[in-house]
Amino acid sequence: MNIFEEYKNKIISIIKKAAKDKLLTLPENLNGVNVDSTPPKIDFDISTNVSMVLAKINSKSPNDIAQILIKLLKNEDKNIDEITFAKPGFINIKFNNDYWNNFANKLITSPHNYGSSNKVKKKYLVEFVSANPTGPLHVGHCRGAILGDVISNVLQFNQNIVEREYYVNDYGNQVSHFNYSVYLRIREKLYDEKFPLDNPDLYPGDYLIDIANSIIKNNKDINFENFKDIKDHLKKLSINESLNLIKNNLNDLGIKHDNFISETTLVNDNEVEKVIEKLKKTKHVYTGKIKAPEGEDQNNWTEREQLLFRSTDFGDDKDRALQKSDLTWTYFASDVAYHNTKINRNFDKLINILGADHAGYIKRITSVVEALSGEKNKLSCKVSQLVKLIKDGKPFKMSKRKGDYITVQDLIEQVGKDATRFIMLSRSNDVELDFDFSKVKEKSKDNPLYYVQYCYARICSVFRNINLNINEDLKIKNKNYNYTNDEIKILKKVSEWPRCLETASNKLEPHRIPVYLYELSSEFHSYWNKGKDDVDKRFIDKNNKISDDKLVLLKIVSIVIKLGMKILGVNTPEKM
Repeated sequence: MNIFEEYKNKIISIIKKAAKDKLLTLPENLNGVNVDSTPPKIDFDISTNVSMVLAKINSKSPNDIAQILIKLLKNEDKNIDEITFAKPGFINIKFNNDYWNNFANKLITSPHNYGSSNKVKKKYLVEFVSANPTGPLHVGHCRGAILGDVISNVLQFNQNIVEREYYVNDYGNQVSHFNYSVYLRIREKLYDEKFPLDNPDLYPGDYLIDIANSIIKNNKDINFENFKDIKDHLKKLSINESLNLIKNNLNDLGIKHDNFISETTLVNDNEVEKVIEKLKKTKHVYTGKIKAPEGEDQNNWTEREQLLFRSTDFGDDKDRALQKSDLTWTYFASDVAYHNTKINRNFDKLINILGADHAGYIKRITSVVEALSGEKNKLSCKVSQLVKLIKDGKPFKMSKRKGDYITVQDLIEQVGKDATRFIMLSRSNDVELDFDFSKVKEKSKDNPLYYVQYCYARICSVFRNINLNINEDLKIKNKNYNYTNDEIKILKKVSEWPRCLETASNKLEPHRIPVYLYELSSEFHSYWNKGKDDVDKRFIDKNNKISDDKLVLLKIVSIVIKLGMKILGVNTPEKM
């Protein structure tokens, strides 16, 4: 029930008929025809650019084309109350009350999947978070985690198959340093040895004490005298404990992954060698030299023969190294192998959520996927930009109990899961986000979460007053409503929900959902407040009765808010 798709199809059908009748000439395709909502200041319901699309090929002005189509649409569609041309080339349409009656009745009788797309379903793999398993998740990871989760929710709501995946970077120097840090914390506990906090290679956070204590408690048979004797086994234990911390952090955010893929396993299973051989056969890997990276001291850089991936063939600024000087694989090489396993699992689309510090990594990894799959658009990457914590307009410094950064746990303890998820999604992922602790705790319009939740709670209060359950389907006898212009304005906003979801899904921009929910709530609150002065706009009359018109309107708004908040992973309390 997407009014924009409905009228796009109707308009295309009419112009095809007009072409058969020799009234119009059609272009090669009609992909440029759009139907959208009108700006708030324009008192129409939908608008189409079809007259501009057809003007050139017909050698007519958009106005001339519009006049032909206006006449045809009036004759074909009895739901149109008013239709007019607007410069530079739009046809604006306003529906009559019968149309909005039918819209309301359709939504009330089939509410559960309202907005879900009926287009071709695909299989997606969404990789997100993938933070080094060396400590708890911090605030920066939090935004990316929520972004990946809600993108997955949107895709699933549109009936796609989605797998959520976490790539565990458990191979390399940072993991070795982490493992040794855990070992020293164990020795601190067992042998009263002081942890060297001044060593820059070590991880100083207090969370390591908890990891060390857990390993000691659950592994009484291990002798911790000699690090070399136990380092491989200890690494597995340390990574497992750290991953449990991360999983707990994610669970507190309402996030669960389907798969955790280990970098170490990929290396040990020779997946890197396999994919390098695959790329050699297609001439995408060669032995050559590269210049010093940007910012590197030229005097300290020695050019050498090494394995390189031809990422410049795909638009990258330079070819990328696959092996270090000691002939071990680079992080990039492991990532190549990992993405090869993704391709081998036959997903239609791969999505990576990257942190702000990985923005420069996008070109090389999309190049690899194109080289391996032959499909240019197989991989999409979204960058989660930085989060700045502020309070009263100033940087807000929370306690850093877990090390030198603020953790997800710290944030949730301050504001809760719902506020964390909603506010993290309130702006586009590609711009920095100011997380304002003052606003998030306000009970006002300036707190978008409160504003939306309060809208739902207000609706629930009406249902309680008339002894109806908000969660049950309505049993309406009168199907003929008489909606006022103010009420149709709300219905019009409700009708935009499928378009919001469609755009959020196609462009992987879930921030559109909280923005939309705020706008819908604003329309509702505005109408509610008019009831203070105008008794006709009150939902419940002096006899504690409510009209079917208003009851249906309330139910419809509640349906959309509940659907939207569920996709966001945010609660809709019935009382506030």
